[in-house]
Amino acid sequence: MKSEKEKMLTGELYFSGDKELTAERLQARALLKKYNSLPEDQPEKLSATLHDLIPNAGKDLVIQPPFFCDYGYNIKTGEGVYFNFNCVVLDGMQVSIGSCSMFGPNVQIYTASHPLNAKERASLLEFSKAIEVGEDVWVGGNVTICPGVKIGDRAVIGAGSVVTKDIPADVFAAGNPCKEIKKINQ
Repeated sequence: MKSEKEKMLTGELYFSGDKELTAERLQARALLKKYNSLPEDQPEKLSATLHDLIPNAGKDLVIQPPFFCDYGYNIKTGEGVYFNFNCVVLDGMQVSIGSCSMFGPNVQIYTASHPLNAKERASLLEFSKAIEVGEDVWVGGNVTICPGVKIGDRAVIGAGSVVTKDIPADVFAAGNPCKEIKKINQ
């Protein structure tokens, strides 16, 4: 029989109130509280705390506090990734971010979702879908990235967009729902 964590990581319906998952979220919350309260003039402590929270981060990850996530261990970044203030990553499943990608303030990345059927939803079960952001992507402020989305390399997502479907490489996309506006010459 699969544990609730195993179900979560394979995209099946799972109970997030499970004892193991709750303990892991509480551990992440403690690290987030520490990270979000450290002064900027303590870069070594900030870096060490961020590494404890996000062990799969590439070199030179910068996250401006406050930052929030569910687990941290499901976030995988390349080198030189930047998150501006007040970003949220609900990482029930892997969130992969390519090198040199940038996120504006208030970006929300959600792998978690809930059943559409009201009776299933009332059971408090949820599921997650992985998110993939390519290299050299620029995500404007107040963007929401929904479960299961892939954003191609060098794409630019306009501020305030809600990304519900995959976005190809080398395009500017914006809106609610987010859609390709024009190709970008590289």
